[in-house]
Amino acid sequence: MGKGGDLGKKIILAGVSVMLVVAVVVAVVAVAQRHKSSDDDFPSEHNGDVSTSVKAVTTICAPTDHKESCEHVMNEAVKNNGGKTDPKELVKAAFQATLEELKSVFNMSTGLGQKESDPMTKMALSDCEDLMQSAIQELQASFSAVGDQELHTLSDRVDEIKNWLSAVLSYQQACMDGLPRPEVKSAISNGMVNATQLTSNALAIVSEVASILSAFNIPFNLNTNNGNKRRLLETEGGLHDMDEHGLPVWLSAADRKLLAYKDTQKLKPNVVVAQDGSGNFKTINDALKNIPKSRSGRYVIYVKAGIYREQVLIENEMENIFMYGDGPRKTVVTASKNYVDGTPTYQTATFAAEGNGFICKSMGFRNTAGPEKHQAVAVRVKSDMSAFYNCRMDAYQDTLYVQTHRQFYRNCIISGTVDFIFGDSAVVLQNCKLIVRKPMDNQQNIVTAQGRTDRREPTGIVIHNCRIVPETKLYASRFTTKTYLGRPWKEYSRTIIMESTIADFIQPDGYMPWDGDFALKTLYYAEYGNRGPGARTTRRVRWPGVKVISRREALTYTAGSFLGGKSWLPGTGAPFLLGLRA
Repeated sequence: MGKGGDLGKKIILAGVSVMLVVAVVVAVVAVAQRHKSSDDDFPSEHNGDVSTSVKAVTTICAPTDHKESCEHVMNEAVKNNGGKTDPKELVKAAFQATLEELKSVFNMSTGLGQKESDPMTKMALSDCEDLMQSAIQELQASFSAVGDQELHTLSDRVDEIKNWLSAVLSYQQACMDGLPRPEVKSAISNGMVNATQLTSNALAIVSEVASILSAFNIPFNLNTNNGNKRRLLETEGGLHDMDEHGLPVWLSAADRKLLAYKDTQKLKPNVVVAQDGSGNFKTINDALKNIPKSRSGRYVIYVKAGIYREQVLIENEMENIFMYGDGPRKTVVTASKNYVDGTPTYQTATFAAEGNGFICKSMGFRNTAGPEKHQAVAVRVKSDMSAFYNCRMDAYQDTLYVQTHRQFYRNCIISGTVDFIFGDSAVVLQNCKLIVRKPMDNQQNIVTAQGRTDRREPTGIVIHNCRIVPETKLYASRFTTKTYLGRPWKEYSRTIIMESTIADFIQPDGYMPWDGDFALKTLYYAEYGNRGPGARTTRRVRWPGVKVISRREALTYTAGSFLGGKSWLPGTGAPFLLGLRA
């Protein structure tokens, strides 16, 4: 992954994007100030009433969990703005302060990395640099999703901003999780506190924008079309502006053209990868290195049957890649990087997809390190609006790292032992087969470990219409080797299993703790309409967040609602179900 060299330029661009990200929120709030001069709660600025600034700051910070840090930032903004309480400047300050803290953590990681002699710690600090740079780049990525929009499209913009902020929180946590030495981890953690709190505050402000607008007496009307002739797509998540082709108008022209392809199977490959020399390249990495810098639309890579022994990274800049093979048992990418042999978990992935809009079909991915090597990832994905169809992912511990953003998996096979589906994305696994493998003698199996760190993050692992079964080698000992549906990796861990078949080997209590009573009062584990002997819920653990949910609540976790799938899944070429089966 690239780092450092262009960071200054990226931060400048990110600063510009921050203003665009908050433009919708602050513009409306600014209108409120102009129209509220006669309101008793918010006296006009020219009255010189000191309470004006106090009340404005209090209103902006009211939804946040870290009010002290929020109010400090806001008060500094008021002071730097000559005592004025322009809401636009206040909200902008919340985002700018977050950006500055991320920059500080990046610089700290760089500085510590230059002094570090331990190879694994040095790699982990390098990961922190990449992760912080990704956090900054998320600001730039928000440019195409937000822009200068009208009030009636605010709901779409809020979803995009929350998607970005959740990814930023995940990057921060991933940085800290990867550090092996306690003293280095403590140093980064202490430096990360402000960044984490400010990111959480920004997420709270955006999430509660309706309440903020209400406090300023501004109506929050999502149904207004203001005479606009474009169609509004009605979904369970709100109204979405659509163009004449039925695609979201907030997408760039290139993205709308991309999504117009209804069947990716008919796309002619730009390049062919073949080990026997019959294609353009013999390795996947060589094909990726030769992707044209200036291109538009989907870039298609066909990987012919073969065992490709290489670590593959679809970099951030490699957007809208469609890669397909000859089948998950015929076109296989394999490697064996692992934690025990000195590679941080983040870097163990055999295949990693970072560039947005990645689609993969009919390929297999393996990490063959084995259970004794502990963390050894087969696939890591942070690509937004990514989809995997008819793929297979095999490893043991940490098989599939669903790192960030919106992801969809259909007709896939995923096998593993400990926490083998983990991460902090908004992900739906649909019509997939989840195979639990035989672990080491002293291990227990856990299917999921979801990593939500903030209660407002729109993330979670959704397992829909899947089968959860033991592999043949585990079958004989399936009752003595304990297997659980999940455990809480982070404080607000969220996993939903619905309309799925669960075999008899799952422990009746369903879920296990991570460490003592950590997260047991804040997690959310839900089940709906499941089948099979392992689906009985009468003996599930009695934690507050473990529940059987109604159909109405289950609908909020379908691909249509949870992923906003109606606006982008048609362009992936994969089959999908937006709602429930029944």
